[in-house]
Amino acid sequence: MATLKEGDQAPAITSKDQNGNEVSLSDYKGKTVVLYFYPKDDTPGCTAEACDFRDNYQGLQAKGIVILGVSVDDEKSHQKFVTKHNLPFTLLADTDQKIVNDYGVWGEKNMYGKKYMGTVRTTFIIDGDGKIIHIIKKVDTKNPTQQVLNLINN
Repeated sequence: MATLKEGDQAPAITSKDQNGNEVSLSDYKGKTVVLYFYPKDDTPGCTAEACDFRDNYQGLQAKGIVILGVSVDDEKSHQKFVTKHNLPFTLLADTDQKIVNDYGVWGEKNMYGKKYMGTVRTTFIIDGDGKIIHIIKKVDTKNPTQQVLNLINN
């Protein structure tokens, strides 16, 4: 599994979005991309995180920031999540777990004493040249936008 660090080139991504369209990270060359990995559509923490990005989307867009969410859920699940919560940004379906593995965010988790493999919530901020400039490992699901802005504005 990859261990990425700030300063590394972001691994290339090509995946289907919630509408079945093919999306590549390279489509956003020249823009700052917030690539956030989350465990599962429509769960409490993931919904709080997505809705915070939604509520602050216009301000992020005004700064030239693109939001891309990634989970191992399929396009249909993403479509329901987007529709239910009126999400204005792209969610990528990583059903074959290639992206989570390339970014090193697939790992062992522990809930209620039960160990299992899953997506470790992590946010990567990638500059216009495709370089990782920040990695947020302790994501505040209620305020992810502020975490991103605090790093970008410094």
